[in-house]
Amino acid sequence: MTTIDFQTEPSRYRHWRIQVDGDVAQLIMDVDENGGLFEGYQLKLNSYDLGVDIELADAIQRLRFEHPEVKAVVLRSGKERVFCAGANIRMLAGAAHAHKVNFCKFTNETRNTMEAAGAESGQHYICAVQGACAGGGYELALACDHIMLADDGSSTVALPEVPLLAVLPGTGGLTRVTDKRKVRRDRADVFCAMEEGVKGQRARDWRLVDELVSNATFDQSVLARAKAFAAESKRKVDAPGIALTPLQRRFDGTDAIVYSTVSVSIDRATGIATVEIHGPTEPAPETVEALHGQGAEAWVLRCARELDDALLHLRFNELEAGVIVFKASGDPKLAAAHERMLLDNADHWLAGEILLYWKRVLKRVDLTSRSLVALVEPGSCFAGMLAEIAFACDRSYMAEGSFEGDNRPPAALILTAGNFGRYPMSNGLTRLQTRFLGEPDSLAAAQAQQDRALTADQAAELGLVTFAFDDIDWEDEVRIFLEERASFSPDALTGMEANLRFAGPETMETRIFGRLTAWQNWIFQRPNAVGEAGALRRYGTGVRGDYDRRRV
Repeated sequence: MTTIDFQTEPSRYRHWRIQVDGDVAQLIMDVDENGGLFEGYQLKLNSYDLGVDIELADAIQRLRFEHPEVKAVVLRSGKERVFCAGANIRMLAGAAHAHKVNFCKFTNETRNTMEAAGAESGQHYICAVQGACAGGGYELALACDHIMLADDGSSTVALPEVPLLAVLPGTGGLTRVTDKRKVRRDRADVFCAMEEGVKGQRARDWRLVDELVSNATFDQSVLARAKAFAAESKRKVDAPGIALTPLQRRFDGTDAIVYSTVSVSIDRATGIATVEIHGPTEPAPETVEALHGQGAEAWVLRCARELDDALLHLRFNELEAGVIVFKASGDPKLAAAHERMLLDNADHWLAGEILLYWKRVLKRVDLTSRSLVALVEPGSCFAGMLAEIAFACDRSYMAEGSFEGDNRPPAALILTAGNFGRYPMSNGLTRLQTRFLGEPDSLAAAQAQQDRALTADQAAELGLVTFAFDDIDWEDEVRIFLEERASFSPDALTGMEANLRFAGPETMETRIFGRLTAWQNWIFQRPNAVGEAGALRRYGTGVRGDYDRRRV
């Protein structure tokens, strides 16, 4: 199997261009049809595969960190008469089921980052649509703050997956149509059943787009709208960005990956991957100027980037590693100090962006469909944002006191101000609020212990860990749990974990990912879509899919 690499940078892009002019950037989609991630298909009509979206995710990230002066981003096509035909059909028809579902999840996370850029950072996205904008192409548009459609009699928006392919808009299309754009249910039903899509005034009247613009004035109108968004942006940055330099990473054989702050090891016999985060060894920068001077080498940013890359590698390249064990080593007080430096300077653009990046990485942990367990061992470094990883896990085990023959300090867990609001989950609540959904007194008790190094007994008493064991029981208890977990059905575990992780209120984001797990996991395996006579397989042949007509 080809290893999918999520590291890239603009000089290596094959599908996107970034053009920056003052406070407005142009993000131009110009897909190389021969640049598919795998063989067997061409990316015609600006259709995309995972490789295209890896570049898009990188571009969005770089606009945040390398171009803080940008307040508005215009997303547009570099091809004539077509905006984007959506996810490539041949790619979907030939891809393994797991790849399709992980692809949809990654593209959703990327579009969420686009949406959040405006609300969180004042970097607003405007979509300029000329030509056909279908399926995943329209889902790109839906992720923007404002959609401008050429009123030329031929430019359209469409979600034709149901009539053409017997699948669904997998990047949150249906949910964003109803929840974000507030399209009336009956109109949404008409829209999503039309192969040809909607154009002109009807698209505007149905709130599928925000603005109609004539071709004659299209470029000027788009620039004027971008300038208007930039003028109203809360982003007030008068400083240079920082370069997101390549990650330090090496593969030790096929079973280990070593970064500068993260290491991954895989036990293929048991299907267990261990991710160990190495805490900082140097004091936190004393000023934001010093943080800016460290750039991408600052531990707190480097660690987020490396953990993000490791998670994506495990999702796509290690499908049989069904259990991920998280460990963290180092001085928890030093890790808390690095986070505190960010929290104390959160109004500075760089400190704020790093905190927001940690928020996104931690959501990536939440949404990773593997069994997750944290081991808080002697010498552990679970503090602040690293403690959030333990709270994101399905279970956590903490070691009591010192272990015989181990000269590392006893395990400690430190709660910081960051654990009480800085890193909300997809449900809009913090991980501790979600953990203690029916126990508000427990949440208050935990907050009262902020900034203290909590022992295993204290953490267990507060409900912050699942179990605490001494050195006599530790090894056996952890082993038994891991062996049991690895013996269960991965399908049942995926469903169970997805149901349990997001207690509390539903949001558009939880609906998107919940429906993705349920709908696409199911529909992508049904013969009506992917069978020999299914619509995905027959697309382009002139023959419709042969459907099993039973609804359930």
